[in-house]
Amino acid sequence: MKNGIFLGTDSDDNKQHLLLPLANRHGLVAGATGTGKTVTLQILCEGFSKAGVPVFAADVKGDLSGVSQSGSVDHKLHDKLLQRAMKIGLGEYDYEAMPTVFWDLYGKQGHPVRTTISEMGPTLLARLMGLNETQEGILTIAFELADDDGMLLLDMKDLRSLLNYISENKAEISREYGNVTSQSVAAIQRQLLKLERAGADEFFAEPALELADLMKVDENGRGAVNILAADELINSPDLYSTFLLWLLSELFEELPEVGNPDKPKMVFFFDEAHLLFEDAPKALVEKIEQVARLIRSKGVGIYFVTQNPSDIPDSVLGQLGNRIQHALRAYTPKEQKSIRAAASSFRENPAFDTEEVITDLGVGEALVSVLDHKGVPGIVGRTMIRPPASRLGPAKAAERKAIIAASDLKDKYTETIDRESAYEQLEQKAIEREKAAKKAEAEAEKAEAAEAKKKAAAKKTTRKTSGRRKKSAGDMLAHEAKLVARQLVRSQGRKMIRGLLGGLMRR
Repeated sequence: MKNGIFLGTDSDDNKQHLLLPLANRHGLVAGATGTGKTVTLQILCEGFSKAGVPVFAADVKGDLSGVSQSGSVDHKLHDKLLQRAMKIGLGEYDYEAMPTVFWDLYGKQGHPVRTTISEMGPTLLARLMGLNETQEGILTIAFELADDDGMLLLDMKDLRSLLNYISENKAEISREYGNVTSQSVAAIQRQLLKLERAGADEFFAEPALELADLMKVDENGRGAVNILAADELINSPDLYSTFLLWLLSELFEELPEVGNPDKPKMVFFFDEAHLLFEDAPKALVEKIEQVARLIRSKGVGIYFVTQNPSDIPDSVLGQLGNRIQHALRAYTPKEQKSIRAAASSFRENPAFDTEEVITDLGVGEALVSVLDHKGVPGIVGRTMIRPPASRLGPAKAAERKAIIAASDLKDKYTETIDRESAYEQLEQKAIEREKAAKKAEAEAEKAEAAEAKKKAAAKKTTRKTSGRRKKSAGDMLAHEAKLVARQLVRSQGRKMIRGLLGGLMRR
């Protein structure tokens, strides 16, 4: 079928095809460990690539990297694969490698994947750090302040410096943006330290990943299969799930509306999907549901890969039109309940009991229900999944390195760029404040010295003005003569007065 991906043939001899015009209605690949989910994921990647649809998939176990290598008649499973191909009526079964691009958040097994703090945004970053509502509010204030002051938040040191600045100036910032406490800022700083230890400082950097580099088509019209090495990343589940959610959000924001395309613009496989929803707050689940509902109009299909459909909230599960269910195990009452729920989600096939078959499926078998031309879920079929054209099993380290070295993206993403951003701007502000403080201090000291000098001069002048001139010997003799004369006059005067008074008294 030209407009579909051949998945396999069911027990009623019906060929199951995933229709490309409806592939953006999302899907689910579920099943217990070892039941064949990875191979199903591999043939879906192959099918989309051959149809000219770029793919992005997380490779948690490393096995999916084999899509970059052609299968071989020398493979130990070649005879079994050939028998399966003949049994399901595949016709000519040829081996073929897919055009593959390897990515790695840590830059070890692929091109480094980076984004900036600004592009991640406060909501996803708060989720990544496990912040409470108050702390998320302060993180939002930090982003607002950076926008208002024209500061770029690119890497971890930018955010750390900005938080320090907010803490040091919390009184002023609180008046303008809302309450800021040193305790909450310190809590965010501690979470940043945990992120750094998890390797997030390598993820938050430039050059940031450009979505156009994920959506390439080779010279033969085949879509690029972008494989994210996640075997190490999965040890930091919060970083893993937040990164993939960020990527979905970026696709949603950047891609234009396309309505109902003949085939998806891109398909996104989210392996270990339960990590996205574990301990996720209601607001985040609602955001994921919104993205899943709206992103299909951008031509993007999302396929969740998990062990049990119950790992995914009903609000999201209800939007997954194409379903491939591998075997589930029922060892506990909870697992039995999950199986009943999984069986009830399929359109019933009168030929068998779906709930019973789910536990009876062999490796490489699955219950398949895909949307028909009218968008209606098809009757579930017990399907033998087709064998892959690419290698079963992982690519060798040397093969991976050769693909990375030959990629035209190697020079673009290998070296980290550290351009001027909030850290440098705040450092410059601190230097300018220190210079201004020193200048003010020097001017104050200069003014103080001038004032002291002025006071000293004024005091000296006052002493000169109020001091008496030293008398010469002549001045002293003249002064004494005046005193003698004055005393004589006074003495004669007193005598005359006494004489007059005496005469008066005698009378």
